[in-house]
Amino acid sequence: MRQLIKHLLPALGALLLAHTALAAGNPSAGAEKVAVCAACHGPDGNSPSSAFPHIANLGERYLLKQLQDIRAWDRETDPERKSVTGRAVPEMTGMTRNLSDQDLADIAAFYNQQTRQLMGAQAMQVRIYTGEQVDALELGERVYRAGNMETGVPSCMGCHSPNGSGNPPAGFPSLGGQHADYIAKQLRAFRSGARINDGDTMMMRLTARNMTDAEIDAVANYISGLH
Repeated sequence: MRQLIKHLLPALGALLLAHTALAAGNPSAGAEKVAVCAACHGPDGNSPSSAFPHIANLGERYLLKQLQDIRAWDRETDPERKSVTGRAVPEMTGMTRNLSDQDLADIAAFYNQQTRQLMGAQAMQVRIYTGEQVDALELGERVYRAGNMETGVPSCMGCHSPNGSGNPPAGFPSLGGQHADYIAKQLRAFRSGARINDGDTMMMRLTARNMTDAEIDAVANYISGLH
């Protein structure tokens, strides 16, 4: 846990210091550039399918970084992907490649002004390492608010806030109301190393590396009900 905290603190500082370097987005201009996005994410950033995330009101800084990272991966020239940068989202191949920094900033500004629809947590159970079924909402709340000290999993609310609203100036996204399936998929991607765009400090990879499948499913379900 001490090792994890040692990695997280520099990351917090770096994100805060970089805040002033963001391009200024124009939401009105962004509204004219999101037609292709609406097919998957909905016209107001609320995806009807859990295969695609809600992107409404995630935080402008976070949205812009994800768009930039997706574009960086899409422009990667190494055919064997040995030195991949950015974030791999195959479903978005080609969509950001020719967009300028201003285009991405405008799109991020537009979606950040939209209101996110809440999915809501579900009553369910998950199977833990002992083989027994436990209440997922109870486990999810415990992991979100306190982490798991025994295995070195930090709490989620330290960065994403007690109600899931995130920390927009620091670039930590608002997660409350997001599709549970999508959250779980991203946590598994960070855990496996399939998603690496959390920076050199590996903030999310260090957070997810010791999470069990039960903890991931439970906390994702819990987050979907936060608001």
